[in-house]
Amino acid sequence: MPRKKKQVEDEKKISEKKKLSDSEFEKQVIELAKKGLSSEKIGEALRKEGIHPKEHNKKISIILKKNKLYINPDLKNIEIKLERVKKHYEKNKQDKRSMRDKDRIFAHLKKQKEYFG
Repeated sequence: MPRKKKQVEDEKKISEKKKLSDSEFEKQVIELAKKGLSSEKIGEALRKEGIHPKEHNKKISIILKKNKLYINPDLKNIEIKLERVKKHYEKNKQDKRSMRDKDRIFAHLKKQKEYFG
């Protein structure tokens, strides 16, 4: 089965990836983490640049944990949700459901922080 022209062009782009040493890879991951990106977003950003973590046999989350920059995505998402509900409740004091949700989400966040340390 003959390959299409676009397929061949895509394969060439893949082969033209940047070659980084392991230390340069770690530096780039740390730099992106300091900008506030999660490990998932760091992976996406690196792939857009043509760098794939599997080539370096290192997980981004492990690099971040080693450098004490790792933030659990579950905790981060719960914190964001809590901020949104608090903001809504400040505008809408009559909304009793949002008051209850604020308390419920806060309790959930507290439990998660205890669990993850």
